[in-house]
Amino acid sequence: MSEEPVGGDLSRLRQLNASAVLRELRGDQPLTLTELSKRTGLSRASTEDVARDLLGRGWLAEVAPALGSVGRPARRYRFNAGAGRLLGVDIGGHKALALVTDLDGEVLNQTRITVDPEAGRRERLAVLDRCVAKALAGAGVEASQIWSTGVATTGLVDASGKVMLSDSLPEWSGVDLTAHVRRLVPGPVRVENDCKLAALAETWRGVARYAKDVVFLLAGLRTGAGLIIDGKLHRGFANWSGEIGALPAAGWLRAPEHLTNWLETTARPTGAGPTSSPTSGGFERVFLAARGGDASAVQAVHLYVQDLAVGASALVLTLDPQLVVIGGGFSRSADVMVEPLRRELDRWCLRTPEIRVSAFADEGVALGAVRLALDEVEATIRTGLRP
Repeated sequence: MSEEPVGGDLSRLRQLNASAVLRELRGDQPLTLTELSKRTGLSRASTEDVARDLLGRGWLAEVAPALGSVGRPARRYRFNAGAGRLLGVDIGGHKALALVTDLDGEVLNQTRITVDPEAGRRERLAVLDRCVAKALAGAGVEASQIWSTGVATTGLVDASGKVMLSDSLPEWSGVDLTAHVRRLVPGPVRVENDCKLAALAETWRGVARYAKDVVFLLAGLRTGAGLIIDGKLHRGFANWSGEIGALPAAGWLRAPEHLTNWLETTARPTGAGPTSSPTSGGFERVFLAARGGDASAVQAVHLYVQDLAVGASALVLTLDPQLVVIGGGFSRSADVMVEPLRRELDRWCLRTPEIRVSAFADEGVALGAVRLALDEVEATIRTGLRP
């Protein structure tokens, strides 16, 4: 890294140097100034200046010398993950899930509260409030200790954190989630679509960590997509990227109906009345039956995958990704979905990418919200502001 200011922008140079030092210290092992200097390409004097500044701002901690050291040991530094706390929240159709983490994203408390999928705006926001309060209490954290909050929601979200359109949650269009959550916790609040944040979680800590171009498929009670292009979350001009499911020909709107039909015609006892809307756990019965070889369940899953593959193929043909990742509530049953999906993609795509299954199930969205909060915190280094 060049240490010469360009155009006299010394402040900007210091910010870049600080980012470089923090990036190297995000690993597991503490480093000395000499080691940091070699890894960042900065002079030792510049490295020492940066380390001193970051120590003062709470980003770094000095590691005590090992017992039995001979002579004056070199100072070692580590990233201070305990300096602050992050909050990640997923508010969806059937649950609110909140994670309280340190600055490395290590979960200190996880709280989940179910919500009626038919609940209106006021009831759903009340569940969100209880979930956040319980998560903070469970982690032993005051709201004032939260440096940044990320919030995931279904629907289309604008840059201010307002839900512009949601066709799956009653009375959800128009909700200003940023303003609401700011009443619960101070500090920056960022809101994003749940599919996008699930994709972000996969490239951060999931199965797509080493991939630069990824199509993430949210397979669950809803079907959606998140796109990673050249290692970055792709939002599009108006933050509406990945919404191929809005096109009826893509098949995603009708895909879950095949599973619902099986539940209604096969799993319902003879003479029983109409079933209520299935939950993710209810759909698990279809996959369980298919795994056991039930021919009608296998057919239902196959029809579901066929519809899923239409929209997925369009995304693959457009982006040519390295990976397709299956996540969401149905990913727990991906063992009966992956091979049928691969066969369908083989039919339509010029090149079928590797298909991998998320290990996060329905918790990946909240983890992506934590990553969104962490992005906001890390931006304070680039802007030179204190966290």
